[in-house]
Amino acid sequence: MSHPPSAPSAKQIDTDILIVGGTTGGVAAAIACASVGARFVVVESTDWLGGQLTAQGVPPDENTWIEDFGGTRTYQRLREAVRALTLERGAAQRSVEPFGAFNPGGGWVSRCCAEPRLFAELLAKSFDREAWHGKTASPQGSFEILLNFKPISADVAGDSVRAVSFAGNAPHNEDQRLTVTAKFIIDATDLGDVYELAGIEHSIGAEHQSVYNELHGRTDFSASDKKLDWLDQQAVSWCFAVEHRPGETHTIAKPDQYDFWAGYRPAMSPPWVTEPPEAGPEAVPGRLFSWTVPSHSKQGYRTFGMTPWPDEPAKDTLEMWRYRRIVDRSIWPAASAAQHPDVSLINMVQMDYWLTPLLGVSHTVRQRSLQAARELSASWLYWMQTAAPRHDGQGLGYPGLRLRGDELGTADGFAKACYIREPRRLLARTMVTEAHVGTAQRLTEGQATDASNWSATEFGTAHRFADTVGIGHYMIDLHPSCAMRNNVYVPCAPFRIPMGALIPQRMTNVLAGGKAMGVSHITNAAYRMHATEWNVGESAGTLAAWCARYNLQPAAIHESPEHVEAVQRALVGRGVRIAWPWEGS
Repeated sequence: MSHPPSAPSAKQIDTDILIVGGTTGGVAAAIACASVGARFVVVESTDWLGGQLTAQGVPPDENTWIEDFGGTRTYQRLREAVRALTLERGAAQRSVEPFGAFNPGGGWVSRCCAEPRLFAELLAKSFDREAWHGKTASPQGSFEILLNFKPISADVAGDSVRAVSFAGNAPHNEDQRLTVTAKFIIDATDLGDVYELAGIEHSIGAEHQSVYNELHGRTDFSASDKKLDWLDQQAVSWCFAVEHRPGETHTIAKPDQYDFWAGYRPAMSPPWVTEPPEAGPEAVPGRLFSWTVPSHSKQGYRTFGMTPWPDEPAKDTLEMWRYRRIVDRSIWPAASAAQHPDVSLINMVQMDYWLTPLLGVSHTVRQRSLQAARELSASWLYWMQTAAPRHDGQGLGYPGLRLRGDELGTADGFAKACYIREPRRLLARTMVTEAHVGTAQRLTEGQATDASNWSATEFGTAHRFADTVGIGHYMIDLHPSCAMRNNVYVPCAPFRIPMGALIPQRMTNVLAGGKAMGVSHITNAAYRMHATEWNVGESAGTLAAWCARYNLQPAAIHESPEHVEAVQRALVGRGVRIAWPWEGS
C-alpha cells in the first residue's frame, strides 16, 4: 500500500537581523553583526560561506591599493590569514612577481590568489572564534548560520518585510522548510532575490542613456518606447579548476553542445573582432573558441595563450595559466607534489554565457540557463584538451589537463555555483551613476572641480559622497550581455560607497548587503568585485546592528547628518575606510 509523501518539516526562527545569502557581502555583514553582539541569522543556498570568493571559485580581482588602504581591516586580515594558513601547512614563503608580496597561488589577477577552500575554511571558523580579525564573537549575541536553504517567498506588510521563507536546497535537505522573522533584512544574494520575492523596487538590464545621462549609456533603442533593455544582463560564467599532467590523457567526454560552441561566431555589437584572416575585410565575426578575443586595444583584439605547468612563459607574458593560478607548485615541498600540483582556475571570456538570461524569466528558464553555462564551460575545457593551438607548436590540445575538485570542494572540478556578475539592482535613495565615478565622463563634464587633487591617481577622483560608508575601485568592466552587446572596459575613479545606495526608496527595513545595491547597469560593473562587495556587506551589517540597537529605520538614520556621522564613526572604529587618503574628509 502506497503512502502519500509527508509534508516538509518546518522550522521558525525569530531574530533581529536576517542576512539572506552567505555571499562575500553576506559573510562580511554577519561578521560585523557578530562583533557587536547583535542577534542575527544567515541563510545561504550552498554549503560554503563566501560567495564569489569560495562557492563561485573566483580569485579576488582587487584594486591597486589593497595591501595598504584599499579595503576594510577585516578583508585585509582575511587575506593575511589565507597567506598564514598556506605557510602553516608547509608552503615556503617567497615573493611572486609582479606584485612582490607572498601570493599563495602566484596568480596575476590578484596579490592573494589562493584556493577557494582556504577562504571557505577560514570564513566557516570565523563565527566560532574570529581570531583572524582579532575579535571573539560577543557572548551576549545569538546567531545561526544555516546552509543549503534557498529563499522562496517573503511576508510583506505595507512597506516592510516581516519574514522570509526558505526551502531546503536539493539534494541536501529538500524536505525541510524554514521561516525567519526579523526586524531588519539584508539582501546579500547574488541575484537580489529578496527584491523579487518582496516586490521591492529594482532594475534589470541596461538603462537608456537618458535615464541617468551616462556617457556609455545605451542609445540604440528609443527612450520613448522603453527606459531600459531588460535583456542587457552581463554574461555569467561557471568556473572550474585544472592541473596539467604532461604525457597523460584526461580528456573529458565530448559535451553534447560542443559542436555548436566550437563553431559559434558571436553576432555582437560592436562586432566580435578577431585577428585576420578570420575577420577579414568584411569583419566576419570570429569564433568564440580561440585564444584571440575582442579587446579595447588599437587592433581591436588580443591573443592570450596558455603555457601550462611545467613550462614557463617568456618574461612579462600575460598568459592564461598563471592569470588565475590558485596553487603554485613551486612553493611546496617535493614530498607533497601529489597534494599540491600547479592548479589554475579557469574563468575566461570564452566561457561567458549570454544566450539566455537569469533575470526576468521563470525558474525553469533560469535553471536551463545555468545548465547551459555549465555546458559551455565543459565545452571550453574540451576545446583546450583537444583543439587549442599549443604554446610549443606541438599539435593541438592539452589532453593532460585534469579537472581538480579538491580546491573547490567538489567532486567534479567545477565550482559549487555559477559566477554572477550582475543582479537585480536596487532602486535606492542614492543611485551611483557613471557621472559619479567614470573617469572619462567626469573629465568631459568638468567634474574635476569636485576634488582639489584630480591627478592624485591616473583614474582621477570620484564624487565625494558625504554619507560614505566605504571605498572601492575597479574598472567599468561590462562583459558581453544577453542583448548581444559586446564588452565595455573603461577607466573608473577610486570611489566611495554611499549609505543611500544601500537603502531602498520605499521599503523601510531592508538593506542591500552586496552587489544588488543602488547602482546603474554601468556602475555595477565597477562595484561588483570582491573587496567592494565585502565592504558593502560589512557596512550594511554595521548599519543594521545600529538600527536594531536604537530601534531606528535605515531611512531615518540616512536623513539625519548626526546619525550618519555616528554610524561612520562606528565604521571607522572597526577599520572600514570611508575615504581615500588623498581626499581628506
